[in-house]
Amino acid sequence: MASHVLDSQPSLIGKGVIREDVRKKIAGHVLYSGDWVMPGMLYAKLVRALYPHAKIKKIHSQGAYDVMGVLRVIEAKDVPVNQFYDDPTGLGEKIRQHKVFQDDEVKYAGEPICLVIAKTPEAAEKGAEAIWADYDILPSIHDPLQALKEDSLLVHPVGNTVVQWNVHKGNAEVAIKDPQLVHISRTYRTQFVDHLYLEPESGVGWVDNDGTVTLRCATQVLEHYRDIARMLNLSENRVRVICPYVGGGFGGKEDMTVEPYLAIAAWITKKPVKMVWSRQESLQARPKRHPFIMTYDVWAKSSGELVAMKVDIVGDAGAYALLSPRVLFAAAVVATGPYRIDNVDVKSRAVYTHNVPTSAFRGFGAMQMAFGYEQIMEEMAQELGMDAVEFRRRHFIHKGDTLATGEIQDTAVWLNQTLDKVLDELGDRPVATDLSKRIGWGIACTMQPYGRTVWFHDHASCWLNLESDGSVVLRIGVPDIGGGQQASLCQIAAEILQVPLEDVHPYYGDSALTPLAGGTFATRQLYMSGNAVVKAAQELREKIEQVLKITWGDLTWQWEKGMACSSGLRISRSAIYEAANVLHYPLSVHTTFHAQSGKTYDNEEGRAVKTFPDFTFGCHGALVEVDEQTGRVKVLKYVASHDVGVAINPLSVEGQIHGGVVQGLGYALSEEVIYEEGQCRTALLSQYMAPTAEEMPNITAIVLESHEGKGPFHARGIGEPAISPVAPAIANAVANALGPSVRVRTLPITAEKIWRELSR
Repeated sequence: MASHVLDSQPSLIGKGVIREDVRKKIAGHVLYSGDWVMPGMLYAKLVRALYPHAKIKKIHSQGAYDVMGVLRVIEAKDVPVNQFYDDPTGLGEKIRQHKVFQDDEVKYAGEPICLVIAKTPEAAEKGAEAIWADYDILPSIHDPLQALKEDSLLVHPVGNTVVQWNVHKGNAEVAIKDPQLVHISRTYRTQFVDHLYLEPESGVGWVDNDGTVTLRCATQVLEHYRDIARMLNLSENRVRVICPYVGGGFGGKEDMTVEPYLAIAAWITKKPVKMVWSRQESLQARPKRHPFIMTYDVWAKSSGELVAMKVDIVGDAGAYALLSPRVLFAAAVVATGPYRIDNVDVKSRAVYTHNVPTSAFRGFGAMQMAFGYEQIMEEMAQELGMDAVEFRRRHFIHKGDTLATGEIQDTAVWLNQTLDKVLDELGDRPVATDLSKRIGWGIACTMQPYGRTVWFHDHASCWLNLESDGSVVLRIGVPDIGGGQQASLCQIAAEILQVPLEDVHPYYGDSALTPLAGGTFATRQLYMSGNAVVKAAQELREKIEQVLKITWGDLTWQWEKGMACSSGLRISRSAIYEAANVLHYPLSVHTTFHAQSGKTYDNEEGRAVKTFPDFTFGCHGALVEVDEQTGRVKVLKYVASHDVGVAINPLSVEGQIHGGVVQGLGYALSEEVIYEEGQCRTALLSQYMAPTAEEMPNITAIVLESHEGKGPFHARGIGEPAISPVAPAIANAVANALGPSVRVRTLPITAEKIWRELSR
């Protein structure tokens, strides 16, 4: 495992460095995908299906050609390979996914059926509106529980269960036979929500003079060039994906969005083609966060010891599998939360429906489960007449414990420490001065994996080079989606090589020119690419040692002057380059970091030696005010504490925590994409109730460092862990305010739902 001990001061690791990308964004100097313009550029607009389930009899496209400026309508018959396959489980099971253009049976409202290419965006829009299709409307199914019934309408011939994951520990059936046990059963539900990033799905595609199809687009995965190559029946080295700064991803740009349509349009027209989705398009038809139905059955002794837990999870996958198998696996792994329970049974299923597909979203299945397990812990404590905080402490897992999946937790578990910090910061609950208002506080403690499941055998590569002027070039295929991914990697390289940060220049996000590092998702980039940079920087140091014939530890660097001193020797980095050049010894390194890997999951036994490389632990707390007359919730104070192992850049860590809390508050209190019989009823931004800055409380972020993560310098991932505790913390705070008999168990926790509960 790559790691590194901090060198002598000055040190960049742990310093709050203002990132260069932040400076550029504030100054308005960053060009996003939608800003790109090329000579002779055309514009593309998708035509989408009107019904959630129907047979396409015929597509009438002639009307589009009557629109001035429309040049071409592209349909399924124009695509060399009109079908995507992949293996989202990692277990060698390829699943037929969506088509590029549906030409037979549409399975959700909004499924693409053809593409209009025009000289202007307005002409493309009008051309798309002029196309209509003859449909045979078919029955559709939208309730995942109904879809699981034996006599249910099938979305796909293989059946409506995409995947079922099982987790077993101990023997729950035997353990629960004790009639003295206290048993409660509760069901919690979460909703469809949109990623709602600032930058819409966008990009430009063109064909270079050598025939290479190039896409410059907002994506979280450069490796989609392989899918595009298969679609066009081209060699993979004839497709290139360039990813500039991305204006937010959150998982919504992990699956392909504009990529296949730009590629086929550019390939056919041999012209540059631009596509930018409208906000309405995104809200209506782009994959959403999975709605979950989670039923928890918990048994405990009257003395307060948890004996057994059964969890049934149903996730609505929508019409196509996409990444549902991975999302529901993460849900199964953390279904019992950060708690020691000897007897566990978990069943986690993704289910096909005729709803819009669901896929990756920040928190990746673990977020929904936190809403379940943190409430069931509160409700069981209440049933037992115990303090919920102490009930949690009694069951926290510790380093060395066996998790529900059978794996050993081999790094620090600072749940008590983060909980203590949150409780101290929250302080005593204030008394409401208005008799119509109720004050409540709630906490949530969570565990969130970072990195991919170990049987994916993940890896990331990078290239480092010392230039003749003493500067350093870092090349790595990381999509930077706003979290400062490339800035952190530069900080790591600068630390190990003892060079000023401004002397490290990154090239990132280009499948043809930067070594591939995998997608920016699953909180994996710091763990994977960070360790790749550590490995490369260490190897480059070793090369410099060989040139100087001296060990690195004997060198003292003067950062500002770029000089190294040792035993009377004074030499600059540029002189080191020249010395290496004389020796025909290039100071460049290409390395690959391989993640911790393991065997595939034993789904029958429901156990594994290892599932994910590691977990990040944390605790959040909220103080809320609930208006009895309206049900409106006002968040008065919010505290979030996480053990991040080591904070590479504390400013970025705090930024991730603040961003996670803000996004989580929308999920908890107001946001929902509403579908009725598969039709979107919240397709306008004015209808989608995202919170505004005015509604945000003061957020206190408390960063703890156990120095036991598996990332560089023993860091842990924080991108996803920051959002998972928010909804359960708010749910518990609202329940605390309303009293022991009132609890809203469905998201979002709206004023209407609270008012109804109070009116019973």
